Amino acid sequence: MDYILTTDNITKKFKHVTAVDSVSIHVVRGEVYGLIGRNGAGKTTLLKMLATLSFPTSGSFTLYGANGESKQQMMPRIGVLIEDPGIYQNLTAFQNLKAKAIAFGIKDENYLNQLLALVGLGAVGKKPVKNFSLGMKQRLGIALAMVNSPDILLLDEPINGLDPQGIAEIRTLVKRLCTERKISIIISSHILDELSKIADRYGIIHQGKLIDETTNAELESRCKSYAVFKTSDVEKTKQVLASLGISDYTFTGDHFEIRERVDEMGAISMALAKSDVQTLEMRKEGQSLEEYYFQLTGGEPNA
Repeated sequence: MDYILTTDNITKKFKHVTAVDSVSIHVVRGEVYGLIGRNGAGKTTLLKMLATLSFPTSGSFTLYGANGESKQQMMPRIGVLIEDPGIYQNLTAFQNLKAKAIAFGIKDENYLNQLLALVGLGAVGKKPVKNFSLGMKQRLGIALAMVNSPDILLLDEPINGLDPQGIAEIRTLVKRLCTERKISIIISSHILDELSKIADRYGIIHQGKLIDETTNAELESRCKSYAVFKTSDVEKTKQVLASLGISDYTFTGDHFEIRERVDEMGAISMALAKSDVQTLEMRKEGQSLEEYYFQLTGGEPNA
């Protein structure tokens, strides 16, 4: 596996509180890694350690350059948007970018204009940031994190507080950065349903501990809905399912679990009836991504 970042039992303690407890995550190059956890789970603390805004009590993390660069060489190529992006409210978007570019020794104004266009702020002109919507400010924050042409981007709750349109805009932007710029992205959120639309891999963190690390495909498989059928004739049922082109099913004990065309249970039951097979029981089972998450963390959604 081509990793760009891994952590090795990274831990952060504040006096008697362990905010991050022996967490080991594995971020694949060119993917979006969704860091899932409730508010206070330790997500922000973990990201701050990866950004060297805070230092581990114990454990460590490693960065892997595509061409063998060391961790020290890779550190300047991390982009960070954690909490307040540090925007000057009375300046324009371009002026904010230029101020940060100067700190990095970047003088190419054309590059800065390209960044603004990339995040959808290419036409804001001389409008001061104080007049931006929250979604526009978040996109500017991402542009600021992109000034140093990062290989890896750390985004902490970038959709928090946004309306549906703002969430969609950030989602589209993250996808573009990953696919077009080949940037590896770690994005934290407590909204699993939204992250499921963009993440390739997840780390689920609860009370400072990593309780699961999985791919999007594995998570969808665990949460996939399926239809349960109990019928009067097992062999005839198999024949009917084959005639309908249904092959993704299992027979367990006394019932069938069908994992395709789940929304066509009525049509399946009618096809069975035409073959003189009685449907003794029929129901839909499975759980949503959020239900799976709350099952893992042992609770209900927080407000």
